[in-house]
Amino acid sequence: MTSELNSTNNEFLDEVEVRVLGSLAEKEATTPDNYPLSLNALVNACNQLTSRDPVMSLSESQVNDALDRLAARKLVGITHQAGARVAKYEHRMRLKWMLEQDKLAALTILMLRGWQTAGEIRSRAGRLHEFTNVADVEKSLDFLMNKYPSLVSRLSLAPGTKEPRYAHLLTCDEAAIEQHQANTPVTSAPSSMHKDRLAHLEEEVTQLRNTVTELTAQFAEFKKQFE
Repeated sequence: MTSELNSTNNEFLDEVEVRVLGSLAEKEATTPDNYPLSLNALVNACNQLTSRDPVMSLSESQVNDALDRLAARKLVGITHQAGARVAKYEHRMRLKWMLEQDKLAALTILMLRGWQTAGEIRSRAGRLHEFTNVADVEKSLDFLMNKYPSLVSRLSLAPGTKEPRYAHLLTCDEAAIEQHQANTPVTSAPSSMHKDRLAHLEEEVTQLRNTVTELTAQFAEFKKQFE
């Protein structure tokens, strides 16, 4: 979703804030041993080349500023672990919006990868929550749509498509999304299962690199104690 969808309503988030929250929620489920995340790890998560649509190239200062805004709105918590100089960050969407993991997983996938059908959400959410079938995804989406205010919207069926897509409502309202959809040409969906498998492998490599970075920083801190 492009910046043209952003609303002037200060209840809405901007695209950087959505990416930060979505990345925190994803890593909470996929790399629990490294969660909460340091600022450096979070920047890397936000800028992943896989499992992100659109791909972003956010600076550390952009992510840090977004964290400050999200913390002010009680959507992010900051922790200082014993013996560590680096602050760690965690999302609080589960508490703020009273979401169980299946609902949080569906919302997170929409936050990170844009408009999708229930089937696409199910195929991409496996590491966050294992949905038994598409009907289970739709139940979670219905819950998110029926909240007040709604967190998700079901889009009108686009010409030539058989399944409706869903969008989160964190950056704008339903009217803005519908207008944007009407002005957006229908394109064929990214193909096939092998692309998702490749994306998972690339994501795991990124996570391993983040782990090495974290361990290197921890070792440097430990070494300073003996200098």
